[in-house]
Amino acid sequence: MTLRQQCEQLLDELEQVLNDHALWQATPPSTERLASTEPFAVDTLACHEWLQWVFVPKMRALIKTEQALPRNFEISPYVEEAMKEYAGHSDVVAVVVRIDNLFSDQ
Repeated sequence: MTLRQQCEQLLDELEQVLNDHALWQATPPSTERLASTEPFAVDTLACHEWLQWVFVPKMRALIKTEQALPRNFEISPYVEEAMKEYAGHSDVVAVVVRIDNLFSDQ
């Protein structure tokens, strides 16, 4: 399985786990909230919103257009801290750690 296929599979898993814990939203945040310039849009979006409306779409776009995928990034510490009060926290973090690991040392 290629890196892109593995990433796509993990993004599907992330979407599923967010959905399983009622964190996947049907309605996107406002354009203003999505326009944040802060890392992870911490000033306007909850972590699960950032994952759904920013991270997943950007990663899928990179895969679809066959652009270079990011390397050596780590979002799991943020996700772990930001989602610690949410139901399903450990399930979401587990998938995000696997995404981090996929892109370490690439």
